[in-house]
Amino acid sequence: MAQLITIIILVGAAWWLYRRFVSDAKRLQEKSRRAEKERQTGAVGTLVKDPATGEYRVKRDDE
Repeated sequence: MAQLITIIILVGAAWWLYRRFVSDAKRLQEKSRRAEKERQTGAVGTLVKDPATGEYRVKRDDE
């Protein structure tokens, strides 16, 4: 029984690590694609509109 619980915990941890790896890879891919697009157009940053104030600001890396 202890072996079964250990295997279940290991499989769960492996699944969690896999999902985290995939999400980090997607985030880095988006950041790279955005940087490439900015290089092609010569832009300094990407502007996003703040829905509360209606003002535009430069998009941060964590968004």
